[in-house]
Amino acid sequence: MILLRFLRTLYFTKVFWIIWIFLVTGFVVGYVFPSVLAIFNILLIVFVLLFIGDTFALYRIKAGVFARRSVPDRLSNGDENPVTIYLESRYPFQVQVEVVDEIPHQFQRRDVLFNADLPAFSEKQIHYDLRPVKRGEYEFGHINVFTLTPLRLVKRRFQFEDPKVTAVYPSYLQMRQYALLAVANRLSEAGVKRIRKVGHSMEFDQVRSYVPGDDRRSVNWKASARRGEMMVNAYQDEKQQTVYCLIDKGRVMQSPFEGLTLLDYAINATLVMSNIALMKEDKAGLITFSDTNGQLVAADRRSGHLQKILEVLYRQKTRFLETDFERLAITVRHHVKQRSLLLLFTNFETLAALQRQLPYLRRLAKDHLLVVILFENTETKQLINTPAHDVEQVYLKTIAQRFYYQKKKITAELSRFGIQSILTSPQQLSVNTINKYLELKDRGAL
Repeated sequence: MILLRFLRTLYFTKVFWIIWIFLVTGFVVGYVFPSVLAIFNILLIVFVLLFIGDTFALYRIKAGVFARRSVPDRLSNGDENPVTIYLESRYPFQVQVEVVDEIPHQFQRRDVLFNADLPAFSEKQIHYDLRPVKRGEYEFGHINVFTLTPLRLVKRRFQFEDPKVTAVYPSYLQMRQYALLAVANRLSEAGVKRIRKVGHSMEFDQVRSYVPGDDRRSVNWKASARRGEMMVNAYQDEKQQTVYCLIDKGRVMQSPFEGLTLLDYAINATLVMSNIALMKEDKAGLITFSDTNGQLVAADRRSGHLQKILEVLYRQKTRFLETDFERLAITVRHHVKQRSLLLLFTNFETLAALQRQLPYLRRLAKDHLLVVILFENTETKQLINTPAHDVEQVYLKTIAQRFYYQKKKITAELSRFGIQSILTSPQQLSVNTINKYLELKDRGAL
């Protein structure tokens, strides 16, 4: 049993096989030229002694190295997630290590191999990133560490970490990024055009006497001079508004872009948007729909509500049938009683596809402020801007222009019926959605 465990961890290196082939060749030559046979006998003895010494040096310390993986409890979908491997050498001499990390099969990567030199009794960290493009459970396997002495004849394998399952959630890293920028009033750095102080609108109410705690920027100096005391401008407080994100899970949202589906982009943007709405003291809700009824999270802003939205978003999957917008209109009418801002994430490729669903969109827009968010095909746009050099490229460019023109006609058709829309690339989805939300909030459209 001990011998079997020993053999399972012992590996021969390229140096070992090169020397072995050289010796075998030498002995073959020795049968033709007996004078060189004695030299190769001596070399064989030296090689065997070096092999035994190299093996003994690696195995004389039971736990020669130690390794540990640090990975977040949950990964953020579509983002670069940091992974760290901590290495510790317990050998009294320098060793070279080859680290092979068994990452989840969903990444389809076979290059997670690192080489490092560890001096005697030293520590080292290895950092790399993983970018998942699909929500769900991911299983990490073992960390395999192969150690070699300076002789590099054999290497010993150590194995650490038991298999561990980690869940990939919607992009909470993107959510935190926007939240931090919002707290510091720095959303413009991410491309957001404006942000206003929560609970303070620009609609004038009255001039009143200053009380401790009032914002000194609202001091009315002319009124103060007339009255002989500090006077401030008072503004009407914003009313708490309701924001619902409506996510289409039909087949149109299965289209991929940079590894993620349009559904995943919509889910990530919904998480960011819900968090921003809650920070603005609005109520955030969620409705998913397809050919059947989806899930509904009633709008609220209590503690833990964002986590509830996150868990629901984590479980969403695309269906491969055409979306039933009539069912969506019925769901909204039954469950959303207060006039709300509806951010509808969907996609229409042709004007005819829109016109089939337009009666139900108009029904939604009648009682609520509806914003239809459509996805722009950036590859089509690039094809349009690329010069054509042959007949095939002219044909492809013509088709691309037709699709691009269809998108413009769709947004114009929505505007004709008083329905607002956003035509955005998947990368700019979160930014453009927040911009529209803040624009509508600034105008007091609700």
